[in-house]
Amino acid sequence: MTDKRTTVEEIVSELRPGMTIGIGGWGSRRKPMAVVRALCRSNIDGLTIVAYGGPDVGLLCATGRAAKVVCAFVTLDSIPLDPHWRTARQQGLVELMEIDEGMFYLGLQAASWRLPFLPTRAGLGSDVLRVNPDLRTVRSPYGDGPFADPAEPGVELVAMPALRLDAAIIHANRADTAGNAQFLGPDRFFDELFLGAADRRFVTAERVVANGALGEEGPLAAVTVHRLLTDGVAETPRGAHFTACPPDYGRDEAFQKEYAASAREPEAFAAFRARYIDVDEDRYQAAVRERSEVAQ
Repeated sequence: MTDKRTTVEEIVSELRPGMTIGIGGWGSRRKPMAVVRALCRSNIDGLTIVAYGGPDVGLLCATGRAAKVVCAFVTLDSIPLDPHWRTARQQGLVELMEIDEGMFYLGLQAASWRLPFLPTRAGLGSDVLRVNPDLRTVRSPYGDGPFADPAEPGVELVAMPALRLDAAIIHANRADTAGNAQFLGPDRFFDELFLGAADRRFVTAERVVANGALGEEGPLAAVTVHRLLTDGVAETPRGAHFTACPPDYGRDEAFQKEYAASAREPEAFAAFRARYIDVDEDRYQAAVRERSEVAQ
């Protein structure tokens, strides 16, 4: 069995300017923040970021890595709107494709299934089509057939295009050396679809164990990422911080507030960036521990 162990630095070394990158998780929950921080430190720009957005999107916008964002929202959960995202949008720093959550899901599903699009009623009768003029509609070919809805012959549907990704990065609770990944929290979100939609697929995990040992970590039913969906796994303890990664740890609400406050003025973000972003992961985790000790 191929040993797929890698590092955060090696993952980022495979990324290139102008790529379309999918980031797993949801809002401020189980985001691969160690990779996001490393990407912020890189010179890789012009990226299209595809995400159920949280601080991953906020940081990549604030550091100038993102040129376009495809999302349904960008939230910190306990803080409704990421303030760095607000600044990027108000200043027109990024292009945006903003769509319904269900449309976003179908775009990933279409890419995972290698389809050009999937039809949906989501978006009809809303401003989604107005603000995304490139979206098209189709009519059902079953208007007069045995599967037709008699009340809606030839119904019009939105053709949600596939969200094809050059690379996808997710964070899991556990992974094994073969590339299988396990989620021990209450929600997998749609991380498998991000991997399925991508050409290169990477997992960071709180712990990487020997192939065949995931059953010792938790239920095998929670191993929902198969090794065929992954190209590399990197052991990254607390790699989702400051987002939540239950049951390993919850969201660091105090740190998240500090992150949000750094959007108030350029000097505040420069100080935040110097302390927490423009340092390697070990120094980041040390700074977080120091901050926690001071707070206590």
